[in-house]
Order: sequence, then C-alpha cells, then structure tokens
Amino acid sequence: MRHWLLLWLACVLLLALGGCAVTPKPDVVAGVADPYESMNRKVFAFNDALDKAIFKPVATGYKTVMPEPVRTCVSNIFGNIADIYTAVNNALQGKFKEAGSDLCRVAINSTLGLLGCFDVATELGFEKHNEDFGQTLATWGVGAGPYLVLPFFGPSTLRDSTNVVIDWATYPVNQITPIYVRNSVRALRLIDTRALLLEASNLADDAALDKYQFIRDAYLQRRRYLIYDGDPPEEPLPKYEDETVPPASQAEPISTPVAQPATVKLSVAPGDRLLNEPSLRATSLNVTP
Repeated sequence: MRHWLLLWLACVLLLALGGCAVTPKPDVVAGVADPYESMNRKVFAFNDALDKAIFKPVATGYKTVMPEPVRTCVSNIFGNIADIYTAVNNALQGKFKEAGSDLCRVAINSTLGLLGCFDVATELGFEKHNEDFGQTLATWGVGAGPYLVLPFFGPSTLRDSTNVVIDWATYPVNQITPIYVRNSVRALRLIDTRALLLEASNLADDAALDKYQFIRDAYLQRRRYLIYDGDPPEEPLPKYEDETVPPASQAEPISTPVAQPATVKLSVAPGDRLLNEPSLRATSLNVTP
C-alpha cells in the first residue's frame, strides 16, 4: 500500500512541475550512415530466415487461436510495464507533465485495470506515450551513430542499441521465479510483439523490391518521428553551387543584332541543280524523374 501511495504522490508532483518544464530540442541529423551494410545484410538474412521458420508461424498461430480479448489483455499488460520506462525517460528529457501522466497511467491500470489487462487510463484521458533511452540520448544531443542490424533484435542504431542493454538489465520479468515461468513470460512477450507486427511484415514482403532497404528506411523514419514527438522538422533541401547571377539592375543590356538582307547572285548553267544544305531540326528529350 505504501508503494502505491508513493507512486500517486510522484504522479501528482510531476504533473505540477509540467507547467515549468523546458524540454531541450533534439539536435538530430536525419540521415544515418550504413557503413556496415554488408555485415548488416548478412545478419538481416539470418533474422529473416529465423523469423520465417519459427517466429512468424508461431505468431500467426497465436493470433488465429487466441481470442482477441485475451490478446488485447496480454498486450496491455506488457504495455503497462512499458509505461514505467516511458515515465522515466520523459522525466530524463525534462517532460515532467508527460512523466506524471505516464505514472498515473501505471497507477490506474495496475489497480482499476487489473495489472494492466484493461487500459482504463486511456478512457480517463491519460494519453499513452512512447519513449525510450535511445530517444532520451537523442534529446541530449547524442548522435545516432551507424545503422546496425542486431541478431534476434533487428534494426537499430548504435545509440538505440542501449535500449537492449537497459531492457535486459532492468525488465521486471527478470525477477520472476522459478526460471521456467520467467522464460514463459519472455516467450509470450516475444510472440505478442511479433503478432502485432504481422501486417507490417506482410506489407514489407509484398511491396519491397529490396526488403533490407525498405525496413532500414522505415525504421529510421519511425525513430525520427518518435524523437521529435510526432512533429519532425522538414529535411533541408540539398545545396547546389550555382553560378552567381548578377542583379537585373547590374546586368549589361543584351543587344540583338538585326540581320540585314543580303543579295546573292548565282550563275546557274542550264542543266545544273542547286544543292541546298539540309535543315537541322532540334529534338527535345523529356525526362520524367
């Protein structure tokens, strides 16, 4: 009971601090280098083969057999745990109002929502956010680093790979005993996550000529969207070094010479033919980008 009171107190305090919080603007470069593309493609091929052989069939069966209310309950429970990490990262980013809202979500859903099975907080007006330590580092000005494909975990960057380490070290499920129950919960989380991505993966399979590039670009765009809280700035247009054109007032007037009629006298002997130069026709080539 004492822990719940402390959670509610933190929720109220952070909401109160939200009005005076200043969030630093992330300095993020839109383009992320892929210097390890050759290695990344090999890891991607391994992950893709493993997914098609094991994870995707299991997730498809899970979605087919398990009733939707049960699947929603499972997703909500894991989402309730994720809200704890979101609250911490919102606080680290100086977004205290959002952090307080996240803690309120955890308190409400963990009690009224039966450990998060039901998302009561959303119905009460507490918006769900999506923050992680990779976004926090971006807010602090840490660059993304090279693009990476991690074995079993998929697309990432050097900066975002910190999420894997933190999740593995601090996830509450790791404290569950006995071990077989802990591993069962981990497997359920993996299957639930994969089931939620079935439609997206099917789209990538059907639409992408180069699946690796498709997923890489989609991942980087998604991360940029999250870092800027859904409102990323427009990417700057490329700069071209054009020749300097002087202002119209300084430009020298262009004089167009007027052709004067010329009289040409030709002596043509009887039976001779005049040979005219062939006329040249300009051909225009339209290239549609």
